Amino acid sequence: MTPTTTPFGMRATAAEVLDGVDLSGRRMIVTGGASGLGVETVRALAGAGAEVTVATRDPAAAGALIRELPGTRAVALDLADLASVRAFCDAWSGPLDSLVANAGVMMLPARQVTAEGWEMQLATNYLGHFALAVGLRDALGKAEGPRMVVLSSGAQLRAGFDFEDPQFEWRPYDPFVAYAQSKTADMLLAVGISRRWAEHGITANACTPGWVHTNLTRHLDTATMQALGAMDEDGNLLTPDHYKTPAQGAATTVLLAASPLIDGVTGRYFEDNQEAPVVDGGPDVMAGVAEWSVDPDAADRLWDLALPVVRRP
Repeated sequence: MTPTTTPFGMRATAAEVLDGVDLSGRRMIVTGGASGLGVETVRALAGAGAEVTVATRDPAAAGALIRELPGTRAVALDLADLASVRAFCDAWSGPLDSLVANAGVMMLPARQVTAEGWEMQLATNYLGHFALAVGLRDALGKAEGPRMVVLSSGAQLRAGFDFEDPQFEWRPYDPFVAYAQSKTADMLLAVGISRRWAEHGITANACTPGWVHTNLTRHLDTATMQALGAMDEDGNLLTPDHYKTPAQGAATTVLLAASPLIDGVTGRYFEDNQEAPVVDGGPDVMAGVAEWSVDPDAADRLWDLALPVVRRP
């Protein structure tokens, strides 16, 4: 299978990726669209003419963005609360061209669980987006060439999905392992959708935005930030060469959400605007997508684990 390539590199911005692309009449949802990478994703999509719904826990936080971009709107959505996800889906009407699963949490220092007993990072990053996709399946099916984009991470290279203890009930809770597992689950979500919905014209791909200074990293401690070269000894943020601006970090997301270069592509993982190779995961691997993150059997098993949870009344 020939990898998908594009003319865009690591430093391309979201606006540059969509330059000349007309999204007039297209309807899109961006979760977590009120801050960080989500803001730049919304700006680029709306700037190309799309009607964008910002799905966020606090719609008021999107006020300035909504005023900046006529045709956008903000709607309440808490991905960790499946009742909130159901309410959002029930309120949606008409076709949906792109669903961008951008929202997430990272490295929660202590184990937290939702009402369903799911570990919070897995619940927010994966389960809520899975429920959203299932709930909006019919809306996606009404669009022409509908897409789902799932923000994964290079962290998926560090841990597969532990089906024996996904909620850290028996093993010690590790903030990074929990995050890595949730990002593997995000890639498996794209694989699962590709296996089930491609025959209906719905494609799904995942990507990593790379390292970007956003509120997502608020739980990273000083030692970790310094090890990344992103903080000096006095606690001031630094921007090393491997970091991107938010507009650059959102580029691969909008490529997958709206670029004609990705028409018909599904079940793949992208980084720096290119399809990434499948590699062995492990502590020393720095790029690519781990074999366990694209394992079709794991994708099916995870789908079967999550579906009964999201379909409970």
